[in-house]
Amino acid sequence: MREGKLKVGVLVSGSGSNLQALIDACAVPGHPAEIVLVISNRPGVRALDRAKTASIPAVVFDHKNYPDRASFDADMQKALDAADVEFICLAGFMRLLTTEFVEHWGGRMINIHPSLLPSFKGLNVQQRAIDAGARFSGCTVHFVTPEMDVGPIIQQAVVPIHQDDTGDTLAARILVQEHRIYPASLRWVAEGRVRVEGERVFLNDAVYPDTGLLNPSPEQAN
Repeated sequence: MREGKLKVGVLVSGSGSNLQALIDACAVPGHPAEIVLVISNRPGVRALDRAKTASIPAVVFDHKNYPDRASFDADMQKALDAADVEFICLAGFMRLLTTEFVEHWGGRMINIHPSLLPSFKGLNVQQRAIDAGARFSGCTVHFVTPEMDVGPIIQQAVVPIHQDDTGDTLAARILVQEHRIYPASLRWVAEGRVRVEGERVFLNDAVYPDTGLLNPSPEQAN
């Protein structure tokens, strides 16, 4: 068990609902992590208001003001170092990071993605899952590697796809699960329970369900 709380930086680009889920979790007495810095690549987003409300320092590096990704990442790195950040959570951060930045934070940066990786990487994943005829979608918390939406998976949540789903309705149900598994994964990391071996993540004292989920249900509706 580490001494003191894990100092976390959260990178955001939008409304910050996953940031809020992390803020709420870290506010619980005895939580092993604390958010010490929020960085946004876009000014004026709601995530910055969430950080301000929680009295968390926040800074904006508008990517439009940078000639390349390397200089943008360099300024973020300086801010992270100044805040003594030890671990990064990407929470709706819509910028590709340089290989150098990702490798510097190797094993110390996680992301949440709204699909069951390795399926449906990239954008517009909910509608793509529907269009592909998938019966399940969900969300994934994983360690970040240089390749987009690839990396050892910590936790996933499964969400059944309904026959009348749109991309928006499916995304809304998935988001509920994102707010559950992202804080849980961060807690496990901060508690020192997570171990990575190759492409697999092992969790000390994990509980694995034996039940299966069928979609559609085989039971005939009354």
